[in-house]
Amino acid sequence: MSVDIKVRGYHLDIYSHVNNGRYLEFLEEGRWDYFDRNRFLEQLGHLDLAFVLVNININYRRPAYVDETIRVLTRMAKVGNKSAKMAQEVRLVENGQPTLLIADAEITFCLMDQASQKAIPIEGEVRQLMESLIEESVSAS
Repeated sequence: MSVDIKVRGYHLDIYSHVNNGRYLEFLEEGRWDYFDRNRFLEQLGHLDLAFVLVNININYRRPAYVDETIRVLTRMAKVGNKSAKMAQEVRLVENGQPTLLIADAEITFCLMDQASQKAIPIEGEVRQLMESLIEESVSAS
């Protein structure tokens, strides 16, 4: 799934390209859009669970500049026993299509029981839901 963002002046640093810290916001926007479309967080909330980011690694490939449109592509990549990984890309949009890779990221999450505030294994209904998101990503490509 993807979301488009227009680069604005307030996204820029003193070098006139998008500040590295802004990519965290762009990637988070992509994840929120992804979760909204899948109603994933809503389903976790009914189970009193949270999906908590524990690690993020970003590779910066090309600067993004004011007035460019970028597309944040997001997918569930892997579900383990105690954590899950998402893959995201930020690409330049030209003529309505994603082109040049600007940045890519791997995000690691864990499931947290909201009552105990402790990480729990990914199993049962939630595991099936997360694995179905991987299958959707594969069939959409």
